[in-house]
Amino acid sequence: MSIKKNQVIALSSVILLATGCSPAPGIASSGTISDYRGSASITQGAAHTLESNIFECENGRSRVAGIGEITASEGTVWTVPAKNHFTTAPKAIDLYEECASITPQSLANVDEASVPVAVVDTDGEEITGYIFADNYFELYINGTLVAVDTVPFTPFNSSIVKFKVKKPYTIAVKVIDWEEHLGLGTEDNRGKAYHPGDGGFIASFSDGTVTGSDWQAQTFYTAPIYDLACLTEVENKRLSETCTTEGTDHGEHAYAAHWATPSNWMAKEFDSSSWPQATLYSEDEIGVNNKKAYMNFIEKFSGAGASFIWSTNVVLDNEVLLRYEVK
Repeated sequence: MSIKKNQVIALSSVILLATGCSPAPGIASSGTISDYRGSASITQGAAHTLESNIFECENGRSRVAGIGEITASEGTVWTVPAKNHFTTAPKAIDLYEECASITPQSLANVDEASVPVAVVDTDGEEITGYIFADNYFELYINGTLVAVDTVPFTPFNSSIVKFKVKKPYTIAVKVIDWEEHLGLGTEDNRGKAYHPGDGGFIASFSDGTVTGSDWQAQTFYTAPIYDLACLTEVENKRLSETCTTEGTDHGEHAYAAHWATPSNWMAKEFDSSSWPQATLYSEDEIGVNNKKAYMNFIEKFSGAGASFIWSTNVVLDNEVLLRYEVK
């Protein structure tokens, strides 16, 4: 009988569980998939690579941004780190992007007049947005995909977008903290082969809209998890606050939690009233003080009153959906 590669991965996960192998030597762990009682679909181990790298850095170095696929214990197939439109959607215009040699020292050196305008409403107001995402974003206005980030992983960049829309309107953003080890939510960093990365999203718009705690943020992919008992759910919050964020050299058998994305999550009429409010993070927590893509335009970020937002866990939550209604 022919066995596909992702079936081998799923089978190996079952073997690991059956033999009681420790998910990550050096990190305390307990429980198995069969013990998990939450609403997530659980995978274990590395994903099968579908695309080894979707981004090439022409003028510098970048982390490899791959796309993978992994099968959960109950048979659901998941794309990791997330399904995205990087190769097919219109790209945002770079404020700062080292790979393209776009490195202005301030907004005064940016030709904002040349930024194309995405038309949602022909008789709408023209709005300019300034965005910094760790690592990647896809921006929807009233369900229309306006632009996606130009860099899926690193080096860190920032973006400018323009769109024409009538109020009230809905901003919806998919944000992804990319991963080097597909399906495991980790990268080789800080002296550890498997270290979880962190996310972060901040934006301001010329109509006065800024990211803050009045936005909504729901989690759809959390990894790495070494003890499934640390995952809890309270009033639609998918919590992992007691899960370890430490790196390890043996994270190849880590678990991951996945939730299905609603097909119309970006639509204006989508009911997100049950989603949690976004969690705020400081510039120090996100670590942008040495990021020129942010600091060179800080007057359009924290200087404009915007805050970094994410779900409740900026380290372990790798796919997060954001929504905000502008009135």
